[in-house]
Order: sequence, then C-alpha cells, then structure tokens
Amino acid sequence: MTVNSVFRALSDPTRREILHLLRDGDLTAGQLAERFARSRSTLSEHCGVLKDAGLVVTERQGNVIVYSLNVSAVEEAVGTMMGLLHVGEDQFKSEKELGGQACD
Repeated sequence: MTVNSVFRALSDPTRREILHLLRDGDLTAGQLAERFARSRSTLSEHCGVLKDAGLVVTERQGNVIVYSLNVSAVEEAVGTMMGLLHVGEDQFKSEKELGGQACD
C-alpha cells in the first residue's frame, strides 16, 4: 500500500461508497453490484483499485468473491491524512508539556 494508491482509490465517489458499504460487513461481488447502477466490469475495476491500494481484501468462496474492508489499512490511511493535515498536534504538544498527563 502506497499513499499515492490510497489517495487514488479514495478520489472516486463510487470507491468511497464501496468502502462505506463494507464498513457494515463483508459483501459478495454480486451484492455490491446490486447497489450500483454500473456494469459489473466497471464495478470490478473499482474493486480492483481498492484492492491494489490495500483498502479491501478478497476471499474466493467457491464461485463467489467476498470483499472485506481492510480495517488496519483504512486506519493507517486516516492516520497518514491526519499527519499531513497536522491534526491533533496541538493536543499532543499540550500533553507533552504537562508531562504526558491530559487535563480534565
């Protein structure tokens, strides 16, 4: 997984919607296809981009491909984005100045 591949994967609204759907649990390729007004080949391409970015994993169960959200990769991507935007740095600095103790 590279940062560029993750950003590429997240740049498309269809791929973001696929991730949103997988948040609630695993789905087969057919179940995903039922939720979109796109050809199966187009949807397969979107799933391939997500898989290449490491955001989803697949498992073949007989004739069916099951897609799952790769939670650790998504968390890593969110952490990278937060780091790029310097989110939470002020809180970290404040806690560090207090000797690692948070204020209540």
